[in-house]
Amino acid sequence: MITFFKHSGIYTLEASQELNIAIEKAWDYFSSPENLASITPPKMGFQITAKVDKKAYQGQIITYKVSPVLGIKMNWVTEITVVKEQNFFVDEQRFGPYKMWHHEHWFEKLPDGKTLMKDKVSYKLPFGILGRLAHKIFVKSELKAIFEYRFKTLNALFNG
Repeated sequence: MITFFKHSGIYTLEASQELNIAIEKAWDYFSSPENLASITPPKMGFQITAKVDKKAYQGQIITYKVSPVLGIKMNWVTEITVVKEQNFFVDEQRFGPYKMWHHEHWFEKLPDGKTLMKDKVSYKLPFGILGRLAHKIFVKSELKAIFEYRFKTLNALFNG
């Protein structure tokens, strides 16, 4: 499920998905930056541009090229700002297309041994009213499509 909210000029996307894997396996997969390309739509041309460690850690900088909007290729730099093993981690944009980007990745062990994964992305676009118009016209739908692709890909990988 994907929902959007807006508050104080900041947009929030929330998504959740149940995965038929143990939390340890989910954490290993999602805390590895190398796996990000496999859950990103191919049309975005996602490519990490500098060597990254196998596992996310606080202070880690990840640089990549991506075409998030209208096929325009750009550099994007994120920092992993918080990591709590097998619970959550946060990445924040340091340079890129958004005025602000704060992405929380949450993992919850379910009683049946499965994992509930939740994403909360808070973001703000640049350019004032033009950014708000762009959000209405295409940014919101692009973000929704990215998370829908991710949902389908993860279902195929882990929910067979």
